[in-house]
Amino acid sequence: MPLGTLDRTPPPFFRQGPSALTKVGFFAALAVFLMVADTRFALIEPLRAGLAIALLPVQRTLAVPVQMLSTGGDYLRGLQDALAGERAARAALAEQALQAGRAAQLAGENARLRALLELKPALTVRSQAADVMYEAADPFSRKLFVNVGAAQAVKLGSPVINERGVLGQVTRVYPLSSEVTLLADKDAAIPVLNLRTQQRSAAFGGLSAAGGAVMELRFMSGNADVQAGDLLHTSGVDGVYPPGVPVATVVSVDRRVDSSFARVLLAPAAPADGVRHVLVLEPLAVQMPERPEPAPATAAPRGYGQAKGARP
Repeated sequence: MPLGTLDRTPPPFFRQGPSALTKVGFFAALAVFLMVADTRFALIEPLRAGLAIALLPVQRTLAVPVQMLSTGGDYLRGLQDALAGERAARAALAEQALQAGRAAQLAGENARLRALLELKPALTVRSQAADVMYEAADPFSRKLFVNVGAAQAVKLGSPVINERGVLGQVTRVYPLSSEVTLLADKDAAIPVLNLRTQQRSAAFGGLSAAGGAVMELRFMSGNADVQAGDLLHTSGVDGVYPPGVPVATVVSVDRRVDSSFARVLLAPAAPADGVRHVLVLEPLAVQMPERPEPAPATAAPRGYGQAKGARP
């Protein structure tokens, strides 16, 4: 076969179209055009919405295994937490049942001893629930406002407590609300009893919260038997607070050499931060009998204490 008859054109596989630089320029211009058109005129938005609708079942199908693994892990963790909580609740319930049994036994023994000694029965404290509305805006005082007042028979001086202990005392009563002065206030004071030593004293507020201490035992002698960690409860001798309610814990005792008094710092048993629900108690003085009136002074007879023959 003569060489002139051969087809010298390259096969289609090796044919070259536009150059690479031309292709890059064309597609770059097309990309810029599409971006500008999508940004200014939202031309691609219908296509994007259609693709999202078409791919949504695929996405959900592919997400099922991941959701199953995540949900299964959460379920197992929740199950373990629930079982641990159930065990802790059963242990707490058993302990509370034991304490309730002991309390009932002590209450019966107390009643028998009072009957034996012919003492009057202990005073029952009436209470009513209340919600904390807001805290006073005065930065130099610690006061709360609760949603019960004179319309609910709240009396001035009523103690206010929560599940942890004493919060404060009602110092002002309005028709539908009351002002509660907290134990941390600078004007607050409460008689307390040291459970370890059975020593009575008075706790005052108004300190800065250094290490959680916002109260102080004042007028304690330098050699007084008080230690860090002592629990202080209400003594009940003031006729306001019922006895046995937690008040504070001793944080530190500073026995100064240059002073005959010790500086005893306290942390309240019931912090006021985050409190929403409280109990307003009736003061004990309401249930106590009135104090007898002092007997009038009798005039001394004429000439009493004078020497015989002396002039009056």
